[in-house]
Amino acid sequence: MQSSEKREQAKRRPAPASPRSERLKFSGENAFQAELRRRVEAYLKSTGQSQRDCPRMYAKTGIIIGVFAATYVLLVFVVSAWWLAVPLAVLLGLSAAAIGFNVMHDAGHKAYSKHAWINHLMNITVEVIGGSSHVWHWKHGVFHHTYVNITGYDTDIDMGGLARFTPHQKRLRFHRWQHWYVWFLYGLMAVKWHLYDDFRDVIRGRMDGHKFPRPKGRELAVFLGGKAIFLLLAFGIPLLFHPLWAVALFYGVAVVVLGVVLSIVFQLAHCVEEADFPVPDEPGRMQTSWGIHQVETTVDFARRSRLAAWLLGGLNYQIEHHLFSRICHVNYPAISKLVEETCHEFGVRYTVHDSLFAGLRSHFRWLRRMGQAQATA
Repeated sequence: MQSSEKREQAKRRPAPASPRSERLKFSGENAFQAELRRRVEAYLKSTGQSQRDCPRMYAKTGIIIGVFAATYVLLVFVVSAWWLAVPLAVLLGLSAAAIGFNVMHDAGHKAYSKHAWINHLMNITVEVIGGSSHVWHWKHGVFHHTYVNITGYDTDIDMGGLARFTPHQKRLRFHRWQHWYVWFLYGLMAVKWHLYDDFRDVIRGRMDGHKFPRPKGRELAVFLGGKAIFLLLAFGIPLLFHPLWAVALFYGVAVVVLGVVLSIVFQLAHCVEEADFPVPDEPGRMQTSWGIHQVETTVDFARRSRLAAWLLGGLNYQIEHHLFSRICHVNYPAISKLVEETCHEFGVRYTVHDSLFAGLRSHFRWLRRMGQAQATA
């Protein structure tokens, strides 16, 4: 287990010159992770809780997809007054985010069902809201979940120089204002994701310097078909009933809401003052075990809010999600107590922000700190 002195040394150590060219290995000490898994599995067995195929999850899926579909129908085919259309567009963006947080996210991690075909069916709901299940698997499921907060490896903390999220990224002069302007970029992220990023990544077979396999066969058909269905839903059908300016306006409202919500929920879990941003202790090797790394690079928030847990698919319990990504998120509130107790026993730092706003303040301070000329971890 790493001491506080070693942790501080790791924070000050510069990132490797070309980290993407090598794979990282974590320390072989896994006693913490093994004991934690034993306790969680014993708890689920003793209480009769299912790791997947949870009735609450199926009911939740029906509600979320139903709200999304009803909102879309009302916005496109029924409502004509702008003062009704604006809140419906906002709700459409929120319900799309809810599909991503709850349905697609669990399915993409194989936490939705023990049946592969159900996971696949629920996973491709991301295609309907404009994403790509293939690209998401590599960007989030592989590069982010394996290498959380490691500069040059975790693609979710790289904004291509538009913002600086880690002390190991290059600072540019305009980053001094990033704690003000980055919120507007969050609103544009989903537009870029819909209309540019996925196409670019698939054509190049690379994302942020990482190589990944291009979709082929059925995966390619899902990618192209999903994009066609999304463009039809977002632009094709609405243009049959509304002028171009109205379609563009309300698409913009919905997608900005989607982008802001998706971005902020991620940032509150990883890009805050309390999260670690370690680098390899030596070429190709991290000094901590994988389980400890997941905990100390991640922060929970608003754990006492049932509403946040329901709407965000348990992603306010990010520590639990990173440790047990193949367990359905409806179990996170219960197992979080076991995780926290085990962390304390093993001397692993476990951090929680009491509220959403506490996390937002920490993210704002971190952005401001990273924008300063001599910013360090």
